[in-house]
Amino acid sequence: VTMEMKDSGSVVLTAYHPHSPAARIPGMEQSFVQDIPPSHSPGSRKSFSRCRRINRMLSNESVPPAFSRSNSQASMDSTSMEDFWCEVESIKESREDGSEEAMLLEFKPADEGELEAEWLQDVGLSTLISGAEEEDGQALLSTLTRTQAAAVQKRYNTYTQTLRKKNKHTVRDVRDIFGTSDSSPTFETVPVSPVSSNGIQLPGQKPVWKSVSSKSCLDCGIDKGSPSITEELSYDVSFSESITVLPKTQEWMTNQRFKKEDSALPRFVVRKSRLGLTEVGDLSPEDMKKIRYLSLIELTAFYDALGVELKRNRAERVRGRENGLFGVPLTVLLENDQKKVPGIKVPLIFQKLLLKLEETGLETEGILRVPGSASRVKNLRQELEAKFYEDAFDWDQVRNNDAAGLLKMFIRELPSPLFTVEYLPAFITLVEKISKIKLQLQALHLLIMLMPEANRDTAKAFLHFLKKVVANEGKNKMNLWNVSMIVAPNLFIYKGKRANQQEMQAAATTAHIVRLLIRYQDILWTVPSFLISQVRKMNEAAMNNSKRQLMFDKGVRKLLRRKTMERERPERPEGAVTFPPYLQSDIPEGVIRVYAPLHSKVSMAIQLNSQTKAKDILARFHCENSRGSSQNVRGQIQSLHEIGGNIGQHCLDPDAFMLDVYRANPQAEWVIKPKAS
Repeated sequence: VTMEMKDSGSVVLTAYHPHSPAARIPGMEQSFVQDIPPSHSPGSRKSFSRCRRINRMLSNESVPPAFSRSNSQASMDSTSMEDFWCEVESIKESREDGSEEAMLLEFKPADEGELEAEWLQDVGLSTLISGAEEEDGQALLSTLTRTQAAAVQKRYNTYTQTLRKKNKHTVRDVRDIFGTSDSSPTFETVPVSPVSSNGIQLPGQKPVWKSVSSKSCLDCGIDKGSPSITEELSYDVSFSESITVLPKTQEWMTNQRFKKEDSALPRFVVRKSRLGLTEVGDLSPEDMKKIRYLSLIELTAFYDALGVELKRNRAERVRGRENGLFGVPLTVLLENDQKKVPGIKVPLIFQKLLLKLEETGLETEGILRVPGSASRVKNLRQELEAKFYEDAFDWDQVRNNDAAGLLKMFIRELPSPLFTVEYLPAFITLVEKISKIKLQLQALHLLIMLMPEANRDTAKAFLHFLKKVVANEGKNKMNLWNVSMIVAPNLFIYKGKRANQQEMQAAATTAHIVRLLIRYQDILWTVPSFLISQVRKMNEAAMNNSKRQLMFDKGVRKLLRRKTMERERPERPEGAVTFPPYLQSDIPEGVIRVYAPLHSKVSMAIQLNSQTKAKDILARFHCENSRGSSQNVRGQIQSLHEIGGNIGQHCLDPDAFMLDVYRANPQAEWVIKPKAS
């Protein structure tokens, strides 16, 4: 299966342009169902017949007659759309019943140039606006690829032109920023070189796409009925640099088709480089902040290369509840929960709801689709608010469908959407304007990297649960497309004029996004290696700038003179205090000293060769300390960490080849300790 998927028997998506920004506002669900008669109980016969009637109306309007559809496909579409609209109706009724408090997101119109100014601030380049010479901004600019630098220049040019029109303060010339000396506004930067299979950086290398086996790869595909050919993804070169051919305009929407069968999605694998794979939780918060800067720049460059506008919402920050469970911002929930469970990354109530459903609800037929009792869900919510943190709530009384209703209610009531207000238009655009699933996946990957930590960790837990639901399709009758159709209206809310063809297409669009999120989640939470390479270069540039600045500090010069005098003194007698071995310069090339503070043998010098992996070092320490390890080590999963040098902290892939990692960061320290949960 190739990335470009064509099928004359599938639904055609045409461009959908909402008349106003996506938002959660009072009465917005009415725009979906304004042709629906007054509400009845979600489980009543009238409610379901109403959903079917709406579905038939929409299906008749929304399918262009030029494309033939098989009876089975039409039946599948009808059932899926019925699920979607029944879910929307259920949401509407829960709001009318008062069990949910509508949250208002107020959108502030952007003045000319403000969006570009906000973009520059969001990518860590506020220095271009203030005019100050800051090291972080200069370090970031020095790592950009050609397409990334072009994206920055384009936004900065727009910003400066706007300021000149408004007769505001003098702004820096773009040539001063990128160091060009001629009069041409164009410039060229050195692209981030990918890492080849032997760890040597090759300039200008392009990613290789070929059919491979799943061995030594991160596999993310179809479990049954999958294609025999697997497509390999390479993350050594930036996505925007990899785009060489732009689809013709007239072919763009012609190819914008997708099948709804699970087996229609291609299988992707990400072959591990010799540096291994890195998940979002493997990097320090400081480095992940830089990953977010670079991801927004890369996403913008990626959309520019495809000729697609990257749209963002501007929303005023809304204050939710400061206590309780539902309608509370994720950051506030986590702050409260961490007082009880330090280091927790997903809200306790959300974890408990997922656990309840995983323990008893995965095999329940129609789970997520069949609504629970509205009155029971309302009462359960009130009881949870009162008893949850006192550990007095009886979870055995909760029926599975009611637990699913509480789970979806929690997501809907977040003051800000789980996938953030700012980038909801970008999620929609990646399906409406980008035809190939490979490119959609790349855009989705960057959007995941952009998410705030609390949102990303919560979304990861939710998608992991949805994957388990789909895995039990044989018993719960919920396949990937069914689950996606039910979840979509809870994650992506639209404000349209009426429930017509555009709304139907929006339903298919958002469901396709959810389907990609569920199917390829193992790939999406892996940090692309080219971004890590840029972070390393950014840290190196910042360190070099700091060293140059320190050389001009008088206090530092005095200290250096004193250290020089100490070096000229005779050697210290035996027993004197010396620097730790890992700070000594006489360690042979290719030898690292590994520290394991929790083991009985706390350090070991290890000679690396081309085949030494991180897991080999872990196994050696385990063997040496099998008898004398402390109780703290037993039962914990230990990982080898790369600390310092050109990275903050990096939990290494067990399959990473250590000689290559060492050469990428020779100044690092190597520590064995438990991996952060």
